[in-house]
Amino acid sequence: MADQYPGQNAGRSTAGVHSVPARHEFRGLRTAEHYFTVPLAHVPDESVTAGETITVFAREYTSTDHTAEAAARLPWLLFLQGGPGGRGNRVTSLSGWMKAAAKDFRILMLDQRGTGLSTPVERQSLELRGDAAAQAEYLTHFRADSIVADAEYIRRVLGSGPWSVLGQSFGGFCALTYLSFAPEGLREVLITGGLAPLHGPADRVYQATFHRVALRNAEYFSWYPEDRDIVTRIARHLDRQAEFLASGERLTTERFQMIGSFLGGNTRVDALHYLLEDAFIDTPSGPRLSDAFLEQVRSLVSRAANPLYAVLHESIYGQGEATNWAAWRVLEDHPEFKPDANEPLLTGEMVYPWYFEQDPALVPLQDVAEQLAAKKDWKPLYSPERLAANTVPVAAAVYKDDIYVDHDLSLETAAAVRGLQPWVTADFHHDGIGEDGEGIFTRLLGMVRAVR
Repeated sequence: MADQYPGQNAGRSTAGVHSVPARHEFRGLRTAEHYFTVPLAHVPDESVTAGETITVFAREYTSTDHTAEAAARLPWLLFLQGGPGGRGNRVTSLSGWMKAAAKDFRILMLDQRGTGLSTPVERQSLELRGDAAAQAEYLTHFRADSIVADAEYIRRVLGSGPWSVLGQSFGGFCALTYLSFAPEGLREVLITGGLAPLHGPADRVYQATFHRVALRNAEYFSWYPEDRDIVTRIARHLDRQAEFLASGERLTTERFQMIGSFLGGNTRVDALHYLLEDAFIDTPSGPRLSDAFLEQVRSLVSRAANPLYAVLHESIYGQGEATNWAAWRVLEDHPEFKPDANEPLLTGEMVYPWYFEQDPALVPLQDVAEQLAAKKDWKPLYSPERLAANTVPVAAAVYKDDIYVDHDLSLETAAAVRGLQPWVTADFHHDGIGEDGEGIFTRLLGMVRAVR
């Protein structure tokens, strides 16, 4: 029988709110699989059963260096994953930041609503909501404010006092929302590559990141000058010759440019060279893109596994105004990124309208995406007043050359959050937590603990 936990949230019905149907132990770690029933739309003091509910899943990780009894007494550390649309990490051993954290914490790895096992959102499931307008309205409940409300609800159901939070990338955005609207639930906050701008418009984000991605392209091509010609050759080949991914859709030049996602990493950036060296193969009809190359590219350009990333991406900057395809509009100021440029640059995290024309997983969501891009009445994601009066210890790693979360905008936010300690470093890019997670986590934890 699944474990049942009494709720700690007075005024809300908790019948069936929380179950733990499975526990496992392997390779030095223990896991427990937590399922929570939460409101689709959180309303203060309203019963969880009063309106529509969804399921939120989280996996607990602890180290077998602690006995089960001792582990159960450890304080919680909530991990908020990057995204939007990224599920919690599935790990088979404790390493990196998790190895460091498991010494002192029970780690709760959240599948943010709409991802993983948390009432997942995909094109098939969205059809259950009705027409495009109904689907778009449903998705307004999947931003950071709702994710934070889930987390705070879960904390109370677990009977936890204020807990520690680690937010990576978009998870850091969520942590700022948490600090804005439910700081009483927080003991301390660690953020890696995730200090969001507190005000809009979204255009300022892309003006900054286009610039940084251009610099990163230049840096990469200085290391691998031969790849400059290969990228241009592939782009012009795709203009002339239809090439198809194994899933059947055509690889266009603009979709090929999406492999610039490699540029945001410390070690992945060099893996880009290995991808490009597989590009061409000789055939009876002349040089064509190899199956090996096309298969690797398919995994980089498809959003089938995380459609929310594309559908909600610009909405993470929406507060009181429409984003209106900000990256697409700002692209006009950066012609070097256009597919017909003489030497087109590789792109970063930008999302464009044509995603919903060329990616089969996104085509059914085209009208939904258009409605979300045009939505003007987004609720606030941050409270500048609350952040200016913040009393929760916060430390944030700010990566100097981050192509996804701009360094200058991050420091602007850091200065607006009372007591936030930024650690600015050029040693890592956006995936720094994957490069030296143990060192970064230990440093940030030491920073927040030093101010107590």
